[in-house]
Amino acid sequence: MISVSQALDALIENAPVAGEDSLPLSACLGRRLAADVVARTTLPPSDVSAMDGYAVRLEDTHNIGDVLRVIGEAPAGTPSDLKLGAGEAIRIFTGGALPDGADHVLIQEDTTRDGETISVTDAQTVHRHIRKAGLDFSTGDTLIKAGTWLGPAEISLAAAGNHSELVVARKLKVAILASGNELKPPGSELERGQIVNSNTSAISSLVTAWGGEPIELGIARDSVDDIVAMARSVDHADILVPVGGASVGDHDHMRAAFKALGFGMIFEKIAVKPGKPTWFARSGEQCVLGLPGNPASAYVCAHLFLAPLLNAGVSQKGSRSVMLTHELSANGRRETYLRARYVDEDRQCVEVLSQQDSSLIRPFTVADCLIRREANAERVAEGEKVDVFALTGSSAWG
Repeated sequence: MISVSQALDALIENAPVAGEDSLPLSACLGRRLAADVVARTTLPPSDVSAMDGYAVRLEDTHNIGDVLRVIGEAPAGTPSDLKLGAGEAIRIFTGGALPDGADHVLIQEDTTRDGETISVTDAQTVHRHIRKAGLDFSTGDTLIKAGTWLGPAEISLAAAGNHSELVVARKLKVAILASGNELKPPGSELERGQIVNSNTSAISSLVTAWGGEPIELGIARDSVDDIVAMARSVDHADILVPVGGASVGDHDHMRAAFKALGFGMIFEKIAVKPGKPTWFARSGEQCVLGLPGNPASAYVCAHLFLAPLLNAGVSQKGSRSVMLTHELSANGRRETYLRARYVDEDRQCVEVLSQQDSSLIRPFTVADCLIRREANAERVAEGEKVDVFALTGSSAWG
């Protein structure tokens, strides 16, 4: 049995390589950037007006009543070859390029116009209302670093940098296989002794949230042959995630099935609670992460081990230290993760949920985070700090 940190090292070392795709911006939302985005243009490309008004020389507008002759206009998107001289003004609009000779924009509210002249109604003392060339970025600037998850803001920035498509990490295909004679798909008529398979839906949703492409294989019977047949149907998957059939019962055949398929075991147990039966194997470019069948164990271990496997080499959201609202007793020999929730709007205080049974699903609808307790950790008093990790999809995630 290995530690959590040893398991993570093994996962990263054996993680599949995602490869790259070049996609149009419209298809990049939620994808992970595989190459830096470098600006192909400067924004703004020249000094431009930040307001509607008149491009002038500041020295011509120091006094109320100063009169200037309007010699033309400079609308946005239409370059002007006009050159401003003493006592002159050029009508300009927001985004319009500043004409040669101008060093100030006199907003229209500070003027009155009479035919081809304007009068200053508010004395001007400092240069204002000009956006300098390159205020946002310049050609050659790195706008977005590789590894960044692309949201609307990043896609907008890439477009402004004159990119129509981006190089993103290929979505890894994750095949999810549940096992158990007692399991039935959601929506089934249940007979005595049967339960609904919720794990596939949970893991599939998490894979999607983490940038992968889930493949739901369904439910295998408790037999090596059935598991082998279903696993063979997805030889194109990068990661297989069998859920259940991983403990020491007489009908737990998952490890045996994958050994029969030629997968070499890298580890078979982790000193973690919940999730001790979690295991990992590899064959060629394909790897298998076996998760426990208890829903809470599967959900927690997916956060701990599947997320970093799916995005190996990418910085993961780390822990943060927050205050505990009540005492926690000393921990046992396994690193432990407790479902918890924040009790304040600033998310600085947490309480442990009373229900920690590994079979329970409902507590995850109110849990925000997991409290991490090291193996053999000492008692934590009320008001002391604990380390927490955000749960995907909770109010604390994102």
